[in-house]
Amino acid sequence: MTVDQPPNLKPQTAKQKPQSRFAGMPQSIARVLTAVVLLPILIASIVIAKLALLFVAIAAVAMVFALYEFWLLARRQQVKADLATMFLGGVALLTIFYFADPRTGVDFEMMQAIILVFTMGALAAAMLRGAPFDKMIMSVGATVLGVLYVVLLGGHLVAVRVGFAAPLSRHLLAFFFLVIMSADSAAYYGGRMFGSHKLAPGISPGKTWEGAIAGMMISLLAAALAHVWFFPELPLRFALPLAAAMNVLSVVGDLTESALKRSAGAKDTANILPGHGGVLDRLDSLLFNAPVIYYFARLYFK
Repeated sequence: MTVDQPPNLKPQTAKQKPQSRFAGMPQSIARVLTAVVLLPILIASIVIAKLALLFVAIAAVAMVFALYEFWLLARRQQVKADLATMFLGGVALLTIFYFADPRTGVDFEMMQAIILVFTMGALAAAMLRGAPFDKMIMSVGATVLGVLYVVLLGGHLVAVRVGFAAPLSRHLLAFFFLVIMSADSAAYYGGRMFGSHKLAPGISPGKTWEGAIAGMMISLLAAALAHVWFFPELPLRFALPLAAAMNVLSVVGDLTESALKRSAGAKDTANILPGHGGVLDRLDSLLFNAPVIYYFARLYFK
């Protein structure tokens, strides 16, 4: 005995997710379009004094996404970092940076207390979560490292924006982003056009010495341009070495984040920003330099 099939029943096929409009677009063009959309907002939050809170909000949102992407990297390695604890610790540290006074510096005693409580909380949370305990050390380590890497470093930019007087804050951040972003773009396009000698093939095969040299040259040019254009208070004898140091740290920060991705078997931390990958992919060079610009400004403009 056979059972007749309904005459109009068609085989079901799995629904495919719609592709992003950027899916078939060359990466170089996607990078430019993303910058065209986001850069004006960032620039406005820097140059307009009344939009200081917008800059803080942008920084806070970026750090939230970066923490989440760091959590995803750990998860790819079967390491369960505590996302809630990471967010709580990040908020506490960011609050310290928001109220930092450059005349006295960051409140290190309060920051130390927060890090102590945060570390103990991360350990206690992992213990209360229970088994499996064989990866407890790695889980707690990832929880603590994520906050220290993203917020402890990146929070210094918030301190620059709200701690210094409006004109100086504007000049410092404009110098900071001009040097790093122009060097990053020069390294990317210079490497694609002229690159043939790998900089660190075991970590990031796409980076070349030619790109690094292009980034260094453009970072120095950007520092000189900043001095002439809007920041005469920063002499070239300080602006150029500062830009060179920032460029080196940008490369180190970029390679460090690439090593983290390689350890997790990921090409990008996410696909939030077309042509750029994830938020953490864009913050990597900024994070290592955020403390540099803050403490340089504290020492030089005190």
